[in-house]
Amino acid sequence: MSKSALVFANGLYTPADLELARRLPFDLLIAVDGGYRVARQIARPHIFVGDVDSLPQDLAPELQNPDLDVHTFPPDKDATDLELALLLAVERGASRIHVFSALGGRWDHSLANLFLVLHPRLARRDIVFHHDGQRLFPVWDQVRLQAQPGDTVSLLPLTPQVHGVTLRGFRYPLENGTMQAGSTLGISNVVETLPAEIRVQRGVLLCIHIPQQVHQRIETAKTPLGGAR
Repeated sequence: MSKSALVFANGLYTPADLELARRLPFDLLIAVDGGYRVARQIARPHIFVGDVDSLPQDLAPELQNPDLDVHTFPPDKDATDLELALLLAVERGASRIHVFSALGGRWDHSLANLFLVLHPRLARRDIVFHHDGQRLFPVWDQVRLQAQPGDTVSLLPLTPQVHGVTLRGFRYPLENGTMQAGSTLGISNVVETLPAEIRVQRGVLLCIHIPQQVHQRIETAKTPLGGAR
């Protein structure tokens, strides 16, 4: 039977992330090292994965809980804790994986985390990264967005070229187009009508979905360089 997993890494998170995570159904709650401090705000984690280098010391005794499936690794290894956690989630039967606290802060980790969707054992998996109301996920073939008119959608090639890109229901439609890595062609499109669909024949796109209210909140929070006058 397929399962749904919530995975909490040791990055930044917001109240909006916690609010969403509490609404999502899940079968597995996986804490990734220091992400344990966040995951435990949702429910008691089922699995812990990490090298314990970012776990707060006051929480370390909780790893002794016999109901917690603990997988520890040495700090010197060839894969990040999040990579190991996602592979374990798939091994445990997760067909849909929601990842929280994996973006923001360190650019090296944020980018590496997103590129994990190209991992041979994670390719074509239903993996969604959540960050402060925004959703980021790969498009391998076809997807119908869970979106509303006015939402912002950006598409970035994860492969050198993405062929046969068709966009329906968007302000800027595309029919059997080609998108090149390094181009900003797919930035800041807008959902016009439903259903909003993205189709890809060959290659992989990263879809960033920003709901309209989230976009407005981000714009409102911006301040002029040097502060308000």
